[in-house]
Amino acid sequence: MKKILTLSTVFLLILSCGQKGNKSIDSVIEGGNLDAIREKRKEITAEQLAINEKLKKLDEAISKLDTSKKVPLVTTITAKDTLFNHYLELQGHVETKQNIVLYPETSGTLTRIYVKEGQWVSKGQVLARIDDGGLGQQLAQAEVQSQLAKTTYDRQKRLWDQKIGSEIQYLQAKATYESQQNAVNQIKRMLAKTTINAPFSGIVDDVITEQGSVAVPGQTAVLRIVNLKNMYIETEVPESHITNITKGKDVQVYFPVTGQTINTKIRQVGNYINPSNRSFSIEVEVPNKDGLIKPNLTAKVKINDYTNPKAILIPQSIISENADGDQYTYVTSEKNAENIAIAQKVIIKTGKTEGDYIEILEGITAGNSIIKEGARSVKNGQEVKIIN
Repeated sequence: MKKILTLSTVFLLILSCGQKGNKSIDSVIEGGNLDAIREKRKEITAEQLAINEKLKKLDEAISKLDTSKKVPLVTTITAKDTLFNHYLELQGHVETKQNIVLYPETSGTLTRIYVKEGQWVSKGQVLARIDDGGLGQQLAQAEVQSQLAKTTYDRQKRLWDQKIGSEIQYLQAKATYESQQNAVNQIKRMLAKTTINAPFSGIVDDVITEQGSVAVPGQTAVLRIVNLKNMYIETEVPESHITNITKGKDVQVYFPVTGQTINTKIRQVGNYINPSNRSFSIEVEVPNKDGLIKPNLTAKVKINDYTNPKAILIPQSIISENADGDQYTYVTSEKNAENIAIAQKVIIKTGKTEGDYIEILEGITAGNSIIKEGARSVKNGQEVKIIN
């Protein structure tokens, strides 16, 4: 009640002074004396300063005595040393070096296809056969002639070793045998081209050409065979990361289509910078035990390119920026028994981000109490109440 009466008295005093001052001012202005007007202005300015000083003292007294004064309510977090792993996020797609379409090496009718789609085949297994066009019969005749030439050569060699007969007969027999053997080998090579064999173990993914069709080398695709065990992801990395992205680095791979996440490593780093996009390629190994990962599947790749075992991380949402471009946040002093503390603005230097958090390089140390909620309504040096 005393406070209300005191304030009322001050305001009445100011009001009465103002009314008297108004009359006096009117009379001075009506007098038209410039010096008198200026003097009156100085007098009123002095009165105003005196009143402001009185109001200041009253405000200070009220601040000390008013236990119900309002201070901003804030929550705080304590800065701690934390293991911080930063990841470079890239887009990639799944590849396999064992994904191939098989073409015939010779022309002819596709007489037999020994496999069907989805069948597992082993390396070297015969998958299809093309009409040999009589090569089988030619091979049989050539082998008979080769056998005869071998018999003749063996006899001539025994005689020559005993110094019987002429050298020319021995050399002619040897040349005839070698010529027939070369002919046999040549027919065998040609005959081998009439079969299509699996170049590696895998699954027959597609039978492209039907049995009975005419196959032409380099034009008629017959089968596709795929091995899903040796899979990898290929992606492009900006050249700015060339010192951080190395062979053996940990990688986290997420497949949006399957919802699967796997942890793996970089198995190969390219040595060529693409001048068109200033990037280099890497290969990331992809285990595929259950066979769910397919070639050309899209993947999100996260590579661990930076680690700080004692990093201080704070939410990005509590960081502000001043007109000079400096980033800052608020820390609090030691709180009293009523959880009242003083907010202090600190200029900070930030590092890498990960999700909603950012690394603090300068300005905050472990143990500092940082204002989290309510930071936007706080001023430097202001009292705040911590409601953690």
